[in-house]
Amino acid sequence: MRLNTKYTNEIDPNLDENKIVNLSGWIHEIRNLGGISFLILRDREGFAQITIVKKKTDKLILEKLENITKESVIFVTGVVKSEKKVTNGYEIIPTKLTILNKSSVPLPMDPTGKVDADLDTRLDSRYLDIRKEKVLTIFKIRSIILNIIRNYFQNLKFIEVTTPKIVASATEGGTELFPISYFEKTAFLNQSPQLFKQILMSSGLDRVFEIGPIFRAEEHNTRKHLNEATSIDIESSFCNDEDIMKILENLIYEIYIKLNNNYQYLLKKLDLNLKIPKIPFKRYTYSYVIDILNHQKKNKEEYIKWGSDLTTKDENDFGKYVFEKTKEDHYFITDWPSEIKPFYVMRNDSDSKLSKSFDLMHITMELSSGAQRCHNYSDLCLQIKEKGLIVNDFDFYLNAFRYGMPPHSGFGLGLERLLMTILNIQNIRETVLFPRDKTRLSP
Repeated sequence: MRLNTKYTNEIDPNLDENKIVNLSGWIHEIRNLGGISFLILRDREGFAQITIVKKKTDKLILEKLENITKESVIFVTGVVKSEKKVTNGYEIIPTKLTILNKSSVPLPMDPTGKVDADLDTRLDSRYLDIRKEKVLTIFKIRSIILNIIRNYFQNLKFIEVTTPKIVASATEGGTELFPISYFEKTAFLNQSPQLFKQILMSSGLDRVFEIGPIFRAEEHNTRKHLNEATSIDIESSFCNDEDIMKILENLIYEIYIKLNNNYQYLLKKLDLNLKIPKIPFKRYTYSYVIDILNHQKKNKEEYIKWGSDLTTKDENDFGKYVFEKTKEDHYFITDWPSEIKPFYVMRNDSDSKLSKSFDLMHITMELSSGAQRCHNYSDLCLQIKEKGLIVNDFDFYLNAFRYGMPPHSGFGLGLERLLMTILNIQNIRETVLFPRDKTRLSP
């Protein structure tokens, strides 16, 4: 029910025969067939047909409809009548109609979707684009997934936190930061809550999660990169890398199960049949991945050198291998080389060249990175130096490790990429209301 008591009803497929209803929304379509006209009214819940028989309709209503335009906002009082020919099984016979706001013409794009528009045009007129049922459905599901995630972590007794987005230095000492003017200083938009959530492990909170924006000044302008994204971050004390992988895979499974069991009506609007992942996800070591990929290459010159990061093509090639072997979409790559992981990642006890780290992969892209963290102060200082960074630059972070830091692990999961893989969306910009990439800063 709407908060404003004047507009009491949302469009509902189960409206009762002969019930008097008040509906408000946008005029989706206008069909004039001479003696009878049809207005298709749209709100966020669906569509309702307003049927106007000219000989039986109040003249004031007819006068208002003479110059009405598509996408105008109206308020209608009417009687519900059964009509099998209409999609939701009823029509509304109006007794009162008020034009709340008349739309200008022509429209920048067609919200019915009958006339295609390219992605840039859609994003420029996002307010119209979201009026399309499928686009609106994406953001309804995004909201649902966020609720599922919050409930999942709260049930595990995680505490939701909010960490600073304006920081003095880089999380990992990198250069992919947006500088901003901060009074007499230069500050940066934070690329990750990593250091802050680790500090909180020393506070006794034990288990924390955050859902918030991250900012990365990457030059990538691809279908799966954004410069402002939403990250789901957790950190848990007294927890190793295998423990945290279980939490992550169970989260993914929970999202799929809840969507499949409770929101079929939304999935149908996107023509989706969810494939529920099997847990536990397969684990493949970095070394195994390199061996398989190199075995597939025809020329030795193309071999991947051990210690190199994986390219997008490498990820896609191994994803195909996994799917052919298991018919599953999700898997972990574990035991990454220490040299290509951040300074705060713990090294393997038996081989310091390896780290206790993992990436959660979908067969189409990386979804998450995580690891057990180095919690020993002196070891952490050494690893910072080995990465060519200055220890003093991280004093605010390192001080938390001097006075009782428990072993801990965590991960960061990209919400937009998660949506892409669940909903089979091909461009990450489709999952964001107002995306920010290398070329787009407005709206």
